[in-house]
Amino acid sequence: MSIKVQEVSKQYGKQKALDNISFEIQQGEVVGFLGPNGAGKSTMMKIITGYIPQSAGLVEVNGLSIDEHSLEVRKQIGYLPEHNPLYLEMYVKEYLDHVASIYKMSKKKSRINEMIELTGLGLEQNKKIAALSKGYRQRVGIAQALIHDPKVVILDEPTTGLDPNQLVEIRNLIQEIGKEKTVMLSTHIMQEVEACCERALIINKGKLVADKKIENLNSDLSTQIIEVEFASEIDTAVLNTNQAISAINSFGKGRYELSCKDDIRKDIFEMAVKNKWTLLEMKSKTQNLEDLFHELTLK
Repeated sequence: MSIKVQEVSKQYGKQKALDNISFEIQQGEVVGFLGPNGAGKSTMMKIITGYIPQSAGLVEVNGLSIDEHSLEVRKQIGYLPEHNPLYLEMYVKEYLDHVASIYKMSKKKSRINEMIELTGLGLEQNKKIAALSKGYRQRVGIAQALIHDPKVVILDEPTTGLDPNQLVEIRNLIQEIGKEKTVMLSTHIMQEVEACCERALIINKGKLVADKKIENLNSDLSTQIIEVEFASEIDTAVLNTNQAISAINSFGKGRYELSCKDDIRKDIFEMAVKNKWTLLEMKSKTQNLEDLFHELTLK
């Protein structure tokens, strides 16, 4: 077991940032930690890394309690905070050497070279960090998180502010890291989780609202979407007589999107025949992780 979180809560005065959260992450898993801004993602990660204490509950990393073995746990974690704290006046290689020295690494030169190659910093290694693009600064942050060869890597919003090309590059890097290490990736961008992770934890208002493998998440969707197109506008009040329909969105020219509790395409067909509506097209819309995210976090 790489990470074990049991009934963890965090209170800031009267505000409860985390409310009785429990989950486990196995060795070698790449897990997405999802939630809207302010949901408590960064707070949970800061607790796991020993940056702040929890108000209640237990946290273990590789079988060690964060309360009883804080220093040992920190040695086993690589952490990239949401706001990447870099020394901008340092050169890339100089900075990585500084971080390696903090960990008192004996073979730091070879390890620095390994990290530069892994993170694609070869052409930038002799530049000042201040001269780097946002994407390359994120690479430097990931390199410092990995330099001491931790068993667990925690990345808090690693792709925020990156352009599309940089996004792909960082995603590929995270997938490469995940081949050997346990990775916990915090984000509110669904594409990141679908591209990099095998499992997702979804948090909302301090509570864990979902914990599933990516391929099984769609089974949690309680709403089905049916797209229909008629030859002309219809009386939607007639559609609303079907109690399985929870919402109707009109896109004009006879096109509608129906939110339903069940698959009611047969009912729609029979309704069209009865009311002499010319039905041009009807299909069930494939929903994805983003749909589930909205459903779970807009409550």
